[in-house]
Amino acid sequence: MKVTFLGTGTSQGIPVIGSNHPVCLSKDSRDKRLRSSVHIEIDGKSFVIDTGPDFRMQMLNANIQRLDAVVFTHEHKDHTAGFDDIRPFNFKQNMDMPVYGTKRVLEALKRDYAYIFEAQKYPGVPSAELHEIENKPFEIDGVLFTPIEVMHMFLPVFGYRIQDFSYITDAKTISSSEKDKVRGSKVLVLNALRIEEHYSHFNLQEALDLVAELKPERAYFTHISHLLGFHEEVSKQLPKNVFLAYDGLEIEI
Repeated sequence: MKVTFLGTGTSQGIPVIGSNHPVCLSKDSRDKRLRSSVHIEIDGKSFVIDTGPDFRMQMLNANIQRLDAVVFTHEHKDHTAGFDDIRPFNFKQNMDMPVYGTKRVLEALKRDYAYIFEAQKYPGVPSAELHEIENKPFEIDGVLFTPIEVMHMFLPVFGYRIQDFSYITDAKTISSSEKDKVRGSKVLVLNALRIEEHYSHFNLQEALDLVAELKPERAYFTHISHLLGFHEEVSKQLPKNVFLAYDGLEIEI
């Protein structure tokens, strides 16, 4: 399995345009982050988790030529606002795009992108085949996805485990039973928003504490705001098996 971090940033705490915040002025490309998303290549299949506002640019940057399905974590705009840009894959692959999400997520897509789901479609609009999922394992083209329900303050959000890879974003708390789904993962991806505590996201210490509890072989932090600090400086403070992810990072599992 190959995982590509398409984006590792967040809409939380973004400084105003033209900000002279030190991280915004960094010359290190690892400090330049688009909104969080990952691409997964497994068993000849190509999947994306979330289509945030930067989806089109991410697909171009990663040179992704085929997409077999989109899987959503939740309905917030920083994870869904690029959904319209599935249309090149519709045209190239001559197929409706399979889309997987909870009932709440699918209702949000149908509300926000009503033109996609009208009975009389405008020519050229995207086409999607919606699949409602619950908190139980499901398959896409023979690949097993196991949802991991986490709480984004009061909002239930899905992370996913695929084989030995677990991906969790926008989490603040995780129940014991959901943690059990993650145990044994070789690679765990977690959100780590900033140094200071946040009401709906893990901060750095909370993410580190969960890694220490679940003991993956490797852990990568994503959904990072400028308030976490410089990639190079923060990386020096992390345990040897914990890394800050960055846009374009590819890992093999």
